[in-house]
Amino acid sequence: MAASTPEGRLEEMGLTLPDVAKPVAAYVPALRSESYVYTSGQLPLRDGELLHTGKVGADVTVEQAQQCAQQCTLNALAAVRAAVGDLSAVTRVVKVVAFVASAPDFTGQPQVANGASELLGQVFGDAGQHARSAVGVAVLPLGAPVEVEMIVEVG
Repeated sequence: MAASTPEGRLEEMGLTLPDVAKPVAAYVPALRSESYVYTSGQLPLRDGELLHTGKVGADVTVEQAQQCAQQCTLNALAAVRAAVGDLSAVTRVVKVVAFVASAPDFTGQPQVANGASELLGQVFGDAGQHARSAVGVAVLPLGAPVEVEMIVEVG
């Protein structure tokens, strides 16, 4: 695949999009509405298993949490691709929200979310620059340390 495509850039980085993660409750992984695709929150699942569990700042390091955010983003991109057929259809990453299961004194949520944001910049270039929220939470589904959702615009 050519490096001029999002999938090609992922391949150059040694990354591949996984199969779309099965929902853990009653929802769909992604939904297209006109020119936008909204993903559901994606967990750091790889081959059906969480990369890490626990709270960032206690059980999980910032570096491990960044890896989790990257995996969440790969899972979200897989859901986007399933909704539109090809990541080349993405014209802009609009918004990313990263939820971080945080130890009570942990305040590095933005650094964790960079695991998602930096990947999107590498994959989509300027179109990967986005608005973002990084939110500390008490707990996430299945004990995951990170969950990421996004909104993308497609052409």
